[in-house]
Amino acid sequence: MPLTGTRDLSNILAASAIVPVGKEEHWELPGAQILQLMYEIDDSGMTSLLPPALHPTVPPTVVFTVTRAPESPAGPFVLAQVRVGCRSGARPRGFSAAAYCDSPRATEALRRNWGYPLEVAECSLVKRYDRIDAQVATAAGIVLKLSLMNPEPIGGNDLLYLSTLNVARVERDGIVSGRLVQVDPDYVFRSADRGKPQLEVFDVPAWQLEGARTNWPVSASYAVADVTMPALRYLVDPVKAPLASVERVG
Repeated sequence: MPLTGTRDLSNILAASAIVPVGKEEHWELPGAQILQLMYEIDDSGMTSLLPPALHPTVPPTVVFTVTRAPESPAGPFVLAQVRVGCRSGARPRGFSAAAYCDSPRATEALRRNWGYPLEVAECSLVKRYDRIDAQVATAAGIVLKLSLMNPEPIGGNDLLYLSTLNVARVERDGIVSGRLVQVDPDYVFRSADRGKPQLEVFDVPAWQLEGARTNWPVSASYAVADVTMPALRYLVDPVKAPLASVERVG
């Protein structure tokens, strides 16, 4: 039997954004810089990180993604996510329970339009000739610090970015219900690099991912791309079985 998640999302949903379904909002993010690291995690708690609608990957993984958008309808921002690798039905996805952004204006817009479970924090992404560094700091201290070391050019077609499943509440016909909001941006790559991943700080409770213990580095990439944030197309009911949980918007 395939493994499925066991996580209760009630506490996260209570503080999540309310997303009106049916809005045709989309953003263009030209020249966005994207740093992504993947790590394998211990399999002892992999089902406890995900709700029942999702399957864990085997081996289980977490994906660290920090995106710096120099331009957006809400102004420049840096968005940091830590997502658990999973499958919604047969399709690979990344489950997001918490995320951070350095712009209050962008935080509110990303929560409202795409359900990102965001809080405002100090987020940075800096490219140097021999490394790319990213960091997230809250009032409690640094909650994420990671790097790509010794970048080497590759083709953008060599990269794979998972669609994100954000924990949110959606509003349809005046009724609010808990859902996972699927966000699947489109990318047109300008440049891409790969290198050695280096994870210095990962404050697991700050990302609401207790039990996610990183064991082995898998990959690290950095890209510059024109990103399109499209209108919502799919939702996932977190408490249903995986094959019955996906809902098409519209």
